[in-house]
Amino acid sequence: MLKNPVQLRLEKLEPWQHMTFMVSLCERMYPNYAFFCRETEFADAQKYRLILDSIWEILTVKSAKIDFEKQLEKLEELVPSAEDYDLYAVNPAIDACMALADLLHALLDRDLMLETLVKLSSLSAETVADLEFAQTGEAISNDNQKANEAVCAEWDMQWAIFRALKEAETRDIELIKGLRKELREEPISNIGIAL
Repeated sequence: MLKNPVQLRLEKLEPWQHMTFMVSLCERMYPNYAFFCRETEFADAQKYRLILDSIWEILTVKSAKIDFEKQLEKLEELVPSAEDYDLYAVNPAIDACMALADLLHALLDRDLMLETLVKLSSLSAETVADLEFAQTGEAISNDNQKANEAVCAEWDMQWAIFRALKEAETRDIELIKGLRKELREEPISNIGIAL
């Protein structure tokens, strides 16, 4: 599991900040899923988008009520199987689904929040590391990750999201909406797929 000091800093934040950080990572992985769906016609990526939107809604709309178990059931149908596709894009698509499923589980059981926070942070970096390995044949570990530009760029992005969240004294709906807007207006994934 790839580690970074940002994970320890994140743990000290409030639950709403944890949720916002995780949904931001899922938002950054969404183009990977959408790209895979477009290439294979496997599923309608919009269904993933709607689940993601429901989590943003929980964070920004006080009266929002979402049935996370139901969202998990919907998500299960959207997960491709690596065995069915001879296409690298299936791997980042599966990672995107895993990240969203983990976040939904953490929303159902808040005791999982911190563990899931670290897991998602690492997963997003590992999606990048896996692609680097596929392209170069060089495995990326905690020892050599600083030498890899793509993995460093991913950690930089996570630090940027952390810094934006850290500034907030209380739950800041405008900040959350701003993050969502920023991530959507330039939908470039953690592995550089642009929608």
